[in-house]
Amino acid sequence: MTQHKVPVLIVGGGLTGLSAAVFLAEHGVRSMLVERHPDTSTHPKARAINPRTMELFRAVGMEERVRAGRSPISGNSELIHVESLAGQERVRMPNASPEDISRISPTQWTLIDQNQLEPILRTRAVEVGADVRFNTRAEEITETSDGVLVRTRDLTTGDTVEIYAEYVIAADGSRSPVREMVGIGAHGRGTLTNLVSIFFEADLEQALRGRRIIAAYVNNPEVRGTIIPIDNDRRWVINVSFFPDKGERAEDFTEERCASVIRAAVGVPDLPVKVESTDLPAWDISARVADAFVTRRVFIAGDAAHVMPPTGAFGASTGVQDAYNLAWKLSMVLSGAAGPGLLDSYDAERRPIAEQTVKQAMLRFAVRQGKEFEEVASELLDEATVTFGYRYQAGAFIQEGVKPTGIFEDAEQPSAQPGARAPHVVIDGPDGQLTTIDLFGKGFTLLADSTAGPWAEAMASSAARLGLPPLEVHVIGPGARFNDQDGEFRRRYGLPEGGAVLVRPDGFVCWRTGGEHGLALTEAIRRILAHD
Repeated sequence: MTQHKVPVLIVGGGLTGLSAAVFLAEHGVRSMLVERHPDTSTHPKARAINPRTMELFRAVGMEERVRAGRSPISGNSELIHVESLAGQERVRMPNASPEDISRISPTQWTLIDQNQLEPILRTRAVEVGADVRFNTRAEEITETSDGVLVRTRDLTTGDTVEIYAEYVIAADGSRSPVREMVGIGAHGRGTLTNLVSIFFEADLEQALRGRRIIAAYVNNPEVRGTIIPIDNDRRWVINVSFFPDKGERAEDFTEERCASVIRAAVGVPDLPVKVESTDLPAWDISARVADAFVTRRVFIAGDAAHVMPPTGAFGASTGVQDAYNLAWKLSMVLSGAAGPGLLDSYDAERRPIAEQTVKQAMLRFAVRQGKEFEEVASELLDEATVTFGYRYQAGAFIQEGVKPTGIFEDAEQPSAQPGARAPHVVIDGPDGQLTTIDLFGKGFTLLADSTAGPWAEAMASSAARLGLPPLEVHVIGPGARFNDQDGEFRRRYGLPEGGAVLVRPDGFVCWRTGGEHGLALTEAIRRILAHD
């Protein structure tokens, strides 16, 4: 039996698992990834990456590579709820993001199909040294006090391979075998609807009436489904609900029935249509969250941790953000820069965010299923708030005064409180304008007002006391290397004159001070890193 040893084993080669491999490599952590399927996804699936997630790809030098692979529908903007495409429009959902989010982020939404993004991530993961193995299934997991033994099978040769990892990331999908192996349950509504995906060719120009749709949610007596453009011209896919409790099966969708369903959804009874395939594997839309995101050494991420309706484009991005949260923490624990207690913060931070994000996706799904928009409007948050405005309620940061009363804050008016994302502020640098977002690196970064005291010395002293690599210090304000002439930096970061803010590698504020140096900073970092 072949045996391997690796610091981190990733089970699952979708967007979350492949992103985890890239992010770990950025932090100097060697990983192996195993995926039971023979190749990356052939289905468009997730079609949008939100701007916060694009910030993460930007941080690892992949922003332009991801944008270059964007979907043919990248210029489309409309999410509509209709009786049929040619018929009455019930609701037009607000744009996924304000047209100009330049005050919130240096990035924008990117429409890219999952079957385009996964190969980009896989290529990058291999480039940076990850051992990526498709057609390999994890069959048995045993946790020990100092590692995890995973028995895998090469589905091409049938050979068994044992992998001994210090930690495992389970990113193996909504029905996660790994999550079940380690005994973690899940809660939530469960399966909401069963579907088949019908790919077809047709001219829908007349029915569209000039609309450039991302998706059209159809609900009428004959069909409930979603029409999605593939090439923005003649190729489309419709995801159609069917109901096993009424005796319906995926196998019942013959070519004739598929054509009938398409015509009913478009609202043109004599529409010429070519069905590309009748080989239609069933899938489902579900809503559930894992009861825990971590055991001793296994971390649950992506759809294995939280699955939600594809309404709002939250699912894929939430998984990628799980991976980014984990990567820096695993790196610091594996290097000895942090204590194992740092890893407990993954569950404390990400699980409440998953619960709230699933709730927001469910509100949008209710409208898709026929509920009046006005019935959910009071609870519905805009995408910018869900994307940028979430705040961790507990975790790897030092609470500041009274604990925030809610998870979300206005993305346009960020608090910069510990536990919240560090705001984007445009400043002047030696080589021109840049964003504070680009100052955050692989370690901790301290942003200090230019009237502050000897922060560089304080950071160097803290690093030395704790045995850490050098910590970055950037002084911002008039006369400093980074200039902020109008005081926007201090306003957006809630800093008094002489204040400073400590930012984690994932761009979240973890400590803020009005001017304390030295031991206060050392103690803050020690507590955040669970450092002895």
